[in-house]
Amino acid sequence: MAIFENPHVVLVPGFWLGAWAWEDVVGPLRDAGLVPHAMTLPGLESVDADRSVVTLEDHVRCVVQLVESLPPGVLLVGHSGGGALVGEVVDRVPEQVRRAVYVDSGPLEDGAALFPDLPPDAVEIPLPAWADLEAAGTSAEGLDDAMRAEFRERAVPHPAGPAREPIRVNDLRRRTVPVTAICSSLPSEVLRTLAHPGPPLRTELGDLDVTYADVPTGHWPMLSRPAELAATIIAAASS
Repeated sequence: MAIFENPHVVLVPGFWLGAWAWEDVVGPLRDAGLVPHAMTLPGLESVDADRSVVTLEDHVRCVVQLVESLPPGVLLVGHSGGGALVGEVVDRVPEQVRRAVYVDSGPLEDGAALFPDLPPDAVEIPLPAWADLEAAGTSAEGLDDAMRAEFRERAVPHPAGPAREPIRVNDLRRRTVPVTAICSSLPSEVLRTLAHPGPPLRTELGDLDVTYADVPTGHWPMLSRPAELAATIIAAASS
Protein backbone atom coordinates (compact mmCIF):
# COMPACT_ATOMS: atom_id res chain seq x y z
CA MET A 1 0.00 0.00 0.00
CA ALA A 2 1.36 3.37 -1.02
CA ILE A 3 1.84 6.18 1.50
CA PHE A 4 0.36 9.49 0.37
CA GLU A 5 1.15 12.87 1.87
CA ASN A 6 -2.59 13.57 1.87
CA PRO A 7 -4.71 10.51 0.99
CA HIS A 8 -8.05 12.33 0.70
CA VAL A 9 -9.76 12.17 -2.70
CA VAL A 10 -13.01 14.04 -3.35
CA LEU A 11 -15.08 12.55 -6.18
CA VAL A 12 -17.63 14.89 -7.81
CA PRO A 13 -20.08 13.19 -10.19
CA GLY A 14 -21.57 14.56 -13.39
CA PHE A 15 -25.17 15.02 -14.44
CA TRP A 16 -27.82 12.55 -13.19
CA LEU A 17 -25.36 10.81 -10.89
CA GLY A 18 -24.79 10.55 -7.16
CA ALA A 19 -22.11 8.99 -4.99
CA TRP A 20 -23.34 5.61 -6.25
CA ALA A 21 -21.63 6.22 -9.61
CA TRP A 22 -18.21 5.80 -7.95
CA GLU A 23 -19.05 2.50 -6.20
CA ASP A 24 -16.63 0.41 -8.28
CA VAL A 25 -13.88 3.05 -8.05
CA VAL A 26 -13.72 3.70 -4.30
CA GLY A 27 -12.65 0.14 -3.42
CA PRO A 28 -9.44 0.22 -5.49
CA LEU A 29 -8.71 3.72 -4.19
CA ARG A 30 -8.99 2.49 -0.60
CA ASP A 31 -6.86 -0.56 -1.39
CA ALA A 32 -4.16 1.83 -2.64
CA GLY A 33 -4.18 3.75 0.66
CA LEU A 34 -6.39 6.64 -0.40
CA VAL A 35 -9.46 7.94 1.44
CA PRO A 36 -12.24 8.56 -1.11
CA HIS A 37 -15.16 10.89 -0.49
CA ALA A 38 -17.83 10.24 -3.15
CA MET A 39 -20.33 13.08 -3.29
CA THR A 40 -24.03 13.46 -4.02
CA LEU A 41 -24.77 17.06 -4.91
CA PRO A 42 -27.85 19.00 -3.72
CA GLY A 43 -30.97 18.10 -5.66
CA LEU A 44 -29.63 14.72 -6.69
CA GLU A 45 -30.38 12.85 -3.48
CA SER A 46 -33.51 11.26 -4.99
CA VAL A 47 -36.13 11.76 -7.68
CA ASP A 48 -38.31 13.34 -4.97
CA ALA A 49 -35.77 16.05 -4.05
CA ASP A 50 -36.80 19.67 -4.64
CA ARG A 51 -34.68 20.89 -7.56
CA SER A 52 -36.57 24.12 -8.17
CA VAL A 53 -34.40 26.22 -5.85
CA VAL A 54 -30.99 24.54 -6.34
CA THR A 55 -28.34 26.90 -7.68
CA LEU A 56 -24.79 26.60 -8.97
CA GLU A 57 -23.66 28.29 -5.76
CA ASP A 58 -25.32 25.47 -3.78
CA HIS A 59 -23.27 22.90 -5.69
CA VAL A 60 -20.02 24.83 -5.46
CA ARG A 61 -20.49 25.53 -1.73
CA CYS A 62 -21.23 21.86 -1.06
CA VAL A 63 -17.91 20.81 -2.59
CA VAL A 64 -15.98 23.69 -1.01
CA GLN A 65 -17.27 22.78 2.44
CA LEU A 66 -16.11 19.19 2.08
CA VAL A 67 -12.70 20.21 0.72
CA GLU A 68 -12.22 22.74 3.55
CA SER A 69 -13.10 20.08 6.12
CA LEU A 70 -10.09 18.01 5.02
CA PRO A 71 -6.36 18.68 5.45
CA PRO A 72 -4.79 20.83 2.72
CA GLY A 73 -3.57 18.90 -0.31
CA VAL A 74 -6.81 17.24 -1.43
CA LEU A 75 -7.00 15.45 -4.78
CA LEU A 76 -10.18 16.86 -6.33
CA VAL A 77 -11.82 14.78 -9.08
CA GLY A 78 -14.69 15.95 -11.29
CA HIS A 79 -16.53 13.99 -13.95
CA SER A 80 -18.40 15.62 -16.85
CA GLY A 81 -20.47 18.51 -15.46
CA GLY A 82 -18.72 17.97 -12.14
CA GLY A 83 -15.54 19.21 -13.82
CA ALA A 84 -17.00 22.70 -14.12
CA LEU A 85 -17.66 22.63 -10.38
CA VAL A 86 -14.13 21.46 -9.67
CA GLY A 87 -12.76 24.38 -11.68
CA GLU A 88 -14.70 26.89 -9.60
CA VAL A 89 -13.84 25.13 -6.34
CA VAL A 90 -10.13 25.31 -7.19
CA ASP A 91 -10.61 29.03 -7.81
CA ARG A 92 -12.28 29.43 -4.39
CA VAL A 93 -9.78 27.39 -2.33
CA PRO A 94 -6.61 26.82 -4.39
CA GLU A 95 -4.57 26.39 -1.22
CA GLN A 96 -6.62 23.30 -0.32
CA VAL A 97 -6.17 21.43 -3.60
CA ARG A 98 -2.95 19.66 -4.55
CA ARG A 99 -4.16 18.45 -7.93
CA ALA A 100 -7.40 18.65 -9.89
CA VAL A 101 -8.45 15.66 -11.98
CA TYR A 102 -10.95 16.11 -14.79
CA VAL A 103 -12.65 12.95 -16.05
CA ASP A 104 -13.93 13.49 -19.60
CA SER A 105 -14.33 17.14 -18.60
CA GLY A 106 -12.42 20.31 -17.84
CA PRO A 107 -12.60 23.66 -16.07
CA LEU A 108 -14.70 26.30 -17.81
CA GLU A 109 -13.53 29.83 -18.50
CA ASP A 110 -15.12 32.65 -16.53
CA GLY A 111 -18.69 33.35 -17.63
CA ALA A 112 -19.22 30.03 -19.42
CA ALA A 113 -22.16 27.80 -18.57
CA LEU A 114 -22.83 24.16 -19.35
CA PHE A 115 -26.33 24.78 -20.76
CA PRO A 116 -26.74 28.55 -21.08
CA ASP A 117 -29.77 28.24 -23.38
CA LEU A 118 -31.97 26.35 -20.95
CA PRO A 119 -35.34 28.12 -20.61
CA PRO A 120 -35.55 30.22 -17.43
CA ASP A 121 -38.57 28.23 -16.26
CA ALA A 122 -36.84 24.85 -16.61
CA VAL A 123 -36.49 23.16 -13.22
CA GLU A 124 -34.62 19.99 -14.11
CA ILE A 125 -32.95 18.05 -16.90
CA PRO A 126 -34.08 14.42 -17.12
CA LEU A 127 -31.70 11.76 -18.43
CA PRO A 128 -32.26 11.74 -22.21
CA ALA A 129 -32.74 8.62 -24.31
CA TRP A 130 -29.48 6.89 -25.20
CA ALA A 131 -29.96 7.67 -28.89
CA ASP A 132 -30.35 11.36 -28.09
CA LEU A 133 -27.20 11.34 -25.96
CA GLU A 134 -25.23 9.68 -28.74
CA ALA A 135 -26.59 12.14 -31.30
CA ALA A 136 -25.39 15.00 -29.07
CA GLY A 137 -21.90 13.50 -28.92
CA THR A 138 -22.14 11.83 -25.49
CA SER A 139 -20.84 8.31 -26.01
CA ALA A 140 -22.26 5.38 -24.05
CA GLU A 141 -19.56 3.05 -25.34
CA GLY A 142 -18.69 0.34 -22.82
CA LEU A 143 -22.12 0.25 -21.19
CA ASP A 144 -23.93 -2.99 -21.90
CA ASP A 145 -27.70 -3.36 -21.68
CA ALA A 146 -27.63 -4.23 -17.97
CA MET A 147 -25.41 -1.24 -17.16
CA ARG A 148 -27.66 1.08 -19.12
CA ALA A 149 -30.75 -0.26 -17.39
CA GLU A 150 -29.19 0.22 -13.94
CA PHE A 151 -27.96 3.70 -14.85
CA ARG A 152 -31.44 4.74 -15.96
CA GLU A 153 -33.03 3.22 -12.85
CA ARG A 154 -30.69 5.08 -10.49
CA ALA A 155 -30.38 8.35 -12.42
CA VAL A 156 -31.94 11.50 -10.96
CA PRO A 157 -32.94 14.55 -13.04
CA HIS A 158 -30.25 17.21 -12.80
CA PRO A 159 -31.22 20.62 -11.37
CA ALA A 160 -31.48 23.18 -14.16
CA GLY A 161 -30.05 26.08 -12.14
CA PRO A 162 -26.47 24.77 -11.84
CA ALA A 163 -26.49 23.80 -15.53
CA ARG A 164 -27.76 27.18 -16.73
CA GLU A 165 -25.80 29.56 -14.50
CA PRO A 166 -22.30 30.81 -15.46
CA ILE A 167 -19.10 29.70 -13.81
CA ARG A 168 -17.23 32.48 -12.02
CA VAL A 169 -13.45 32.28 -11.59
CA ASN A 170 -11.08 35.17 -10.87
CA ASP A 171 -8.22 34.00 -8.61
CA LEU A 172 -5.14 33.43 -10.78
CA ARG A 173 -3.75 31.07 -8.14
CA ARG A 174 -6.03 28.42 -9.65
CA ARG A 175 -3.59 28.19 -12.56
CA THR A 176 -0.81 27.03 -10.25
CA VAL A 177 -2.74 23.89 -9.24
CA PRO A 178 -1.56 20.95 -11.40
CA VAL A 179 -4.16 19.11 -13.46
CA THR A 180 -4.69 15.60 -14.77
CA ALA A 181 -7.12 15.31 -17.67
CA ILE A 182 -8.45 11.76 -18.01
CA CYS A 183 -9.74 11.34 -21.55
CA SER A 184 -12.29 8.63 -22.21
CA SER A 185 -14.77 9.51 -24.97
CA LEU A 186 -12.41 12.09 -26.51
CA PRO A 187 -8.76 11.03 -27.03
CA SER A 188 -6.11 13.22 -25.47
CA GLU A 189 -4.56 13.99 -28.86
CA VAL A 190 -7.88 15.56 -29.86
CA LEU A 191 -8.54 17.30 -26.54
CA ARG A 192 -5.14 19.00 -26.71
CA THR A 193 -6.23 20.79 -29.89
CA LEU A 194 -9.49 22.00 -28.27
CA ALA A 195 -8.17 22.93 -24.81
CA HIS A 196 -8.50 26.69 -25.10
CA PRO A 197 -10.98 29.43 -24.12
CA GLY A 198 -13.85 30.11 -26.47
CA PRO A 199 -15.77 27.62 -28.63
CA PRO A 200 -16.25 24.75 -28.70
CA LEU A 201 -15.30 23.76 -25.13
CA ARG A 202 -14.69 27.14 -23.47
CA THR A 203 -12.15 25.48 -21.18
CA GLU A 204 -9.06 26.81 -19.39
CA LEU A 205 -7.15 23.53 -19.76
CA GLY A 206 -4.69 25.01 -22.26
CA ASP A 207 -3.58 27.61 -19.69
CA LEU A 208 -2.83 25.02 -17.00
CA ASP A 209 -0.10 22.52 -16.11
CA VAL A 210 -1.84 19.45 -17.53
CA THR A 211 -0.91 15.78 -17.57
CA TYR A 212 -3.07 13.91 -20.07
CA ALA A 213 -4.10 10.26 -19.58
CA ASP A 214 -6.30 8.08 -21.77
CA VAL A 215 -8.88 5.55 -20.58
CA PRO A 216 -10.56 4.78 -23.92
CA THR A 217 -14.28 4.08 -23.47
CA GLY A 218 -17.46 6.17 -23.41
CA HIS A 219 -18.40 9.15 -21.28
CA TRP A 220 -18.88 7.15 -18.06
CA PRO A 221 -15.57 5.35 -17.34
CA MET A 222 -16.47 4.91 -13.66
CA LEU A 223 -19.17 2.52 -14.88
CA SER A 224 -17.58 1.01 -17.98
CA ARG A 225 -13.89 0.79 -16.91
CA PRO A 226 -13.78 1.48 -13.15
CA ALA A 227 -10.54 -0.40 -12.45
CA GLU A 228 -8.64 1.49 -15.14
CA LEU A 229 -10.13 4.81 -14.01
CA ALA A 230 -9.17 4.08 -10.40
CA ALA A 231 -5.62 3.22 -11.46
CA THR A 232 -5.34 6.52 -13.34
CA ILE A 233 -6.64 8.47 -10.32
CA ILE A 234 -4.12 6.64 -8.11
CA ALA A 235 -1.34 7.61 -10.52
CA ALA A 236 -2.52 11.24 -10.32
CA ALA A 237 -2.44 11.05 -6.51
CA SER A 238 1.13 9.77 -6.69
CA SER A 239 2.36 12.55 -8.96
